[in-house]
Amino acid sequence: MDYAERTKACHTLVTEEAVLEALKADKGVETQLTSWRIEDFTKFGDNYASIVTSVVVCFALDGVEEQTSYVVKVNPCHGYPNMEAATNIGFVKEAEFYGKLLPRLNAAMAEASLETLRLPKYYHSCLEVGKELLFLEDLRRRSFKMYDRRRGLDVAHAVLVLKELAKLHAASLLLQNEDPEYFQNTLLQKDWSNAFDGVIDVDVMFGGHFDNTVAMLEKIGGYETAIKWIQSTKPNIRGILGDQLEPSKYHVLCHGDAWNNNCLFRYNEAGDPEEVMLVDLQLNHRVSFGNDLNYFLYTSLAGDVRRPNLDALLETYRGHFNTVMEAGAGGKGCLSKVEVQKEFRSKNIIGAIFGMLTVNFVLLDPASLEKYAENDTKQGEGEKDLNKDFEKLKEYFLAMIDTNPLIRPRLLAMFDEFKEFGLIPT
Repeated sequence: MDYAERTKACHTLVTEEAVLEALKADKGVETQLTSWRIEDFTKFGDNYASIVTSVVVCFALDGVEEQTSYVVKVNPCHGYPNMEAATNIGFVKEAEFYGKLLPRLNAAMAEASLETLRLPKYYHSCLEVGKELLFLEDLRRRSFKMYDRRRGLDVAHAVLVLKELAKLHAASLLLQNEDPEYFQNTLLQKDWSNAFDGVIDVDVMFGGHFDNTVAMLEKIGGYETAIKWIQSTKPNIRGILGDQLEPSKYHVLCHGDAWNNNCLFRYNEAGDPEEVMLVDLQLNHRVSFGNDLNYFLYTSLAGDVRRPNLDALLETYRGHFNTVMEAGAGGKGCLSKVEVQKEFRSKNIIGAIFGMLTVNFVLLDPASLEKYAENDTKQGEGEKDLNKDFEKLKEYFLAMIDTNPLIRPRLLAMFDEFKEFGLIPT
């Protein structure tokens, strides 16, 4: 099934009943739905764990005809039967975040007289396995849009994201102070290391990208120490990821998937970014704040932006985190400069793992991948196997080192930093 066919299959899951529920949650129970239609706005390469589309809704309220729209996240109809359970976990986690956790986090922020978290409004969800839907605010109506992920964020964009991550992290500590038992939630203990048990071989998924990175570095040459480190780390991937869930004093509620595609920006008339909205909370979980920082900085920034500005970016994060803790907890829980830098460095392994996992997805040319996927679909027979498809995708990614000029500098800058910081022995 190619992307167009998948999208059509997803459309059939969006029902009038669900649209009406979202409309009533937004406009009130007296609202009358008069018509609605699906309007796609994302393209191949934008969606992974779900298909994102929108519905345009016409309605009547108090005798006045009006129109609005909602973004709808839909079960991706990927054709992997054994993936449905993992897909459902992601939708349930995100629905619980928006429906239960976010109101509590924002209440804690309001209690401290702080601005609430910048996330879209949530209206309705369907969590039946295989038919999952999530209706959210259409942020395009407020002029938010996606940044070109292949370019890598500049400092101005990165600062906005770090501010919001800091607020999210700190707000979770305010809520924890208020209700210590609140975060004893098993779903918040679900992350990359255990959410896919029995579904995806995590060692194959991550290990395949490790192998692919080794092949790329061998092609480039001069990175023997990095290759040895990757090869020695590969057998421990599951354990490394699992260790992140062990409680520590730096544990907060993390976004879990903070990269370019999950940040939408609004710009002023001069074209400067003024505001960011974090989206896609399917992997939210409790780990060290250093995990989110590493994930974001090594998936979404090029080395020539990240390295010279790293200390200042970490200080930006610390300043906004401490602002929340000072207002809401009297300064208890504030972080020192040394603490932030030390915790960030201690989690560089997360930056390396997810940098290797995502760099190809971030920088790929969607048109070429779509053509590759269509050819593979025509040649494939029988039931789809996700682990086998990961293996096939590696061939496409390996070829990118010669065909995509963005890959080499992004990849090498990452490993140069990890050698400088001591993660990789010199």
